[in-house]
Amino acid sequence: MAVPYYNSTVSKPAIADDAPSGGDLTAHHVKDKHGETIKFQNPHPSFGETLRLTAFAMGRKMIWTRLMGDMKDPDISSVKIPTVKPTFLAPGGGLPTSLRATWLGHACYFVEFPSGLRVLFDPVFEDRCSPLTWFGPKRFTPPPCAPADIPAIDAVVISHSHYDHLSHTSVSEIASRHPGAQFFVPLGLKSWFRESGIERVTEMDWWEDAELLLKRGKAAAEDPNVEKRTSDSVAAKVSCLPCQHSSGRTHNDRDHTLWASWAVSSGGKSVWFGGDTGYRAVPRVEEGADDYGPEYEALPRCPQFAQIGKLRGPFDLGLIPIGAYKPRWIMSGMHADPRDAVEIFKDTRCKKAMGIHWGTWILTSEDVEEPPKKLMEALKKAGIPEKGVFDVCAAGESREF
Repeated sequence: MAVPYYNSTVSKPAIADDAPSGGDLTAHHVKDKHGETIKFQNPHPSFGETLRLTAFAMGRKMIWTRLMGDMKDPDISSVKIPTVKPTFLAPGGGLPTSLRATWLGHACYFVEFPSGLRVLFDPVFEDRCSPLTWFGPKRFTPPPCAPADIPAIDAVVISHSHYDHLSHTSVSEIASRHPGAQFFVPLGLKSWFRESGIERVTEMDWWEDAELLLKRGKAAAEDPNVEKRTSDSVAAKVSCLPCQHSSGRTHNDRDHTLWASWAVSSGGKSVWFGGDTGYRAVPRVEEGADDYGPEYEALPRCPQFAQIGKLRGPFDLGLIPIGAYKPRWIMSGMHADPRDAVEIFKDTRCKKAMGIHWGTWILTSEDVEEPPKKLMEALKKAGIPEKGVFDVCAAGESREF
């Protein structure tokens, strides 16, 4: 087993002083008659009613939608999402002077902070995002690297339990190769990690903060095979924040664990990771109709993103989902489309952003190359430059902020 370069400690998560006031911070908890939390829910009308159906009813509705021809798999026969071999900062090469973010496909990003902190978000390197190796959504864009190619990982942040965001194989390999890595997960997931043999897990609720402190270990300092970083210690704040989604890994555990967005700040730089989220549920509209038009302007928007922006922003970088949104009348409550993503970008007060949650697996019915095109249209409508503010990049490509 590799020697961890840093020994990490994490403070006990606690509701921050700057959490929203005047409301119930546990409104997303569903409690039994004894007051015990038994599952979770989206507390705002912006989630919509379609997604509040039982798993069976939701599955029946989606099957009917497919039979009626309203939910077809897109053609990927000629699709090629740009991919490059990633480069990571060389061990011992000094600290980065800026925030450095590398897209590793779908929602997975590797972020290197000026402090020396290295954080991996939602790592899934497998061919299929499914409980089965032979069935389920299959990658049409291969991962640009393997976990073994990443030189150091200090923290792993998980947004929720769906298979395209949480992989047993990936997190197990990461924990084995990087034994000092600390995993941050939403409520209810700690037991899954412990059962997977991963002990360094911090479980958090919305609006809780934890302080992560990394100090260089003596064993690592004396081991010539361990990478040498400039900084002897690193401090970071990790915040679990709301989003609008769902969870589940089997037919009978829907919403038994929490979903979350996250903020990480260290070395004077901050990142907001949207993970997977919706923004506003929209009804069924005619093909080509603008669901942000005057007729739909009054539809409820999720207020949590404006709270995040007001209380925790601004952020140097937002990692914001832009894909898996059609049919809109089914998916909009839990999956943002590019227009939603731009509104989330504004609400959360991100200075710059990169699009995630696209270009990897067929999860819904929009053309897989459509999200970046729709993102540019949404930016133009919002009066935001189409390049250089909220972008997408090749899988494996790094950007600095």
